[in-house]
Amino acid sequence: MRIAFSPCPNDTFVFHAWVHGLIPDAPKLDVTYADIDITNSLAASSNGPDVLKISYAALPWVLSEYALLPCGGALGRGCGPLILTKNSTEPAALAGRRVAVPSERSTAYLLFRLWAAQHVPEGVGEIVIMPFHEIMPAVRYGLVDAGLVIHEARFTYHTYGLNMLADLGNWWEADTNLPIPLGAIIARRSLDLEAIAGWIRTSVEYAWANPEASRDYVMYHAQELASEVAQAHIDLYVNKFTADLGEDGYAAVTALLSRAAQEGLVPKVDFGALR
Repeated sequence: MRIAFSPCPNDTFVFHAWVHGLIPDAPKLDVTYADIDITNSLAASSNGPDVLKISYAALPWVLSEYALLPCGGALGRGCGPLILTKNSTEPAALAGRRVAVPSERSTAYLLFRLWAAQHVPEGVGEIVIMPFHEIMPAVRYGLVDAGLVIHEARFTYHTYGLNMLADLGNWWEADTNLPIPLGAIIARRSLDLEAIAGWIRTSVEYAWANPEASRDYVMYHAQELASEVAQAHIDLYVNKFTADLGEDGYAAVTALLSRAAQEGLVPKVDFGALR
C-alpha cells in the first residue's frame, strides 16, 4: 500500500509501528516522505498514493476520490500557525508586503487569509511559496517581510531573532471555541476504509504505549531537530484527536471549510461526505 506523509516528528511517531510491520494483518507500506505542499499536490494527481496526510484546506478538491479518515491527523489547541516578522508587531505592517507561506492549499494559509481579511483590510502584497523549513531564514535575511510558519517553528523562531506578529491558532480558538484542524489523513474511497482506520489507530496506540520504540526513526527524519524539540512537537500534535476526530474535530473541520467557502477560498463541500 502506498502512503505519503511528512518527515515531521508527529507523522513518523504516528506511523512508526505500521511502517515497521508491527501491526498484525496490516499490509506493507511503500512510504513517500514529503513536505505538505507536495502531498497536497499528490492527492490531486491522477495516480496519487492510497493513503496521504494532507492539509484540511486541500480536502475540498479531493473528496471525490479520497475519504477523510477519523484518525491519524493533526488537530488541537495551542498549536496553530504563527505569523513571524523581523521587526514589526502590528498587523497593519503587512499591507502590501511579501509574505512566505508553506503551501497555497495549506490550512495555515487558509487561516492566514481568513485572519488577514479581518486584520489587514488593505491586503497583503506578494505571496511566496516556500518549504516550511526555509521560511524563517528567509524572514531573518530580509528575502520576505513576513513568514507563515507551522510545526516545530513555534518552538524555535526565537533562535532566528524573529517576532511573533500573530498566533493564528489563538485567533481561531477565541473566534470559534473549536480546535484547529491542521492535517488530515485521507484514503482512496475504493479501499477498505474501516480497516485502514483501524491500522492507523492501532499504530497510534502502539506509539503511545511504546514511546521509546520510535525514537531513532523519528530523529532520523527530524531534519536535525534537537530531541527535546522533536518531543515537544509530538506532545503538541499527537493528542486525542489523533486517535479519533470526535464531534469537536468534525465541528472544527466543518467550521473551517464553511467559512472558507463563504469567502470563496475553497469549493463548497458536501459535509455528509466527511463521514
